[in-house]
Amino acid sequence: MTALLQVRGLEKHFAVRGGRGVVRAVDGVDLDLAAGETLGLVGESGCGKTTLGRVVLRLIEPTAGSLRFDSTDLRALDAEAMRKMRRRMSIIFQDPVGSLDPRMNVAEIVGEPLRIFREGDRAARRARVLSLLRRVGLAPQHATRHPHEFSGGQRQRIGIARALALKPDMIVCDEPVSALDVSIQAQIVNLLMDLQQELGVAYLFVAHDLSVIRHISDRVAVMYLGRVVEVAAKRALFAAPLHPYTRALLAAVPVPDPRAARPPEPLAGEVPSPLNPPSGCRFRTRCKLAVARCAEETPALREIAPGHHVACHLV
Repeated sequence: MTALLQVRGLEKHFAVRGGRGVVRAVDGVDLDLAAGETLGLVGESGCGKTTLGRVVLRLIEPTAGSLRFDSTDLRALDAEAMRKMRRRMSIIFQDPVGSLDPRMNVAEIVGEPLRIFREGDRAARRARVLSLLRRVGLAPQHATRHPHEFSGGQRQRIGIARALALKPDMIVCDEPVSALDVSIQAQIVNLLMDLQQELGVAYLFVAHDLSVIRHISDRVAVMYLGRVVEVAAKRALFAAPLHPYTRALLAAVPVPDPRAARPPEPLAGEVPSPLNPPSGCRFRTRCKLAVARCAEETPALREIAPGHHVACHLV
């Protein structure tokens, strides 16, 4: 697999006011994303998923680590070079209300990337905007309306059209359906899949809903407290999860037939603070299988089977 995006040892730490330490939001992440692929990024709230997505785009500057996009070292680019690179990457935000400027109409919102990067003349930009609206399931007459005139699902379609404006190679989807009703979630996920098939765009799809991840992803990465603990093809991960945390997550997913459910694997305690994470394996304080080595040595993300990587001493 040739990686479009390659992340190695990526870290993002936030200083706490008063010099009381740092929050290790992302703490040594390795990931690859191939062209045209969907990599699902899943984990509990606060595990660092959204921060990782924004660091990958350099919307937030990383603290340490390597970040390469199509063989280009993103961390080595100055502001102007990074601005040009942003034509090839985009983001869909979680909040379909707060991410749209209420003072702008739909044509202005979707056309803003085209205007900023001086794509074509006014007529060409207008034609591109109308084409994008049709592609995401909106009508041309919607172009003159403002965000408050639309439902949540329609607003997210506007956000998707804006993300596609410059024909990016990669889009970070930051929980794009979590704020929507379940019936609308399915429509948006199916739209994203259709657009990917048509355009060949790659998605880094951030979510906490495993059913959504299962539907849209080609591969899945599981995060816990700032680190990736397991990465595998979707089928392999859902059929035979190897990390104790992944097994616990999947066992908690409701299923239509209770007899088909995995045996519950309840987690003890609460997620530790990223301000003071446990030594060694971050998950050891909630893992019933933990041994002394888990406290002393940080497990590396190792390839256990072809394409299946796990950070656990006991696997």
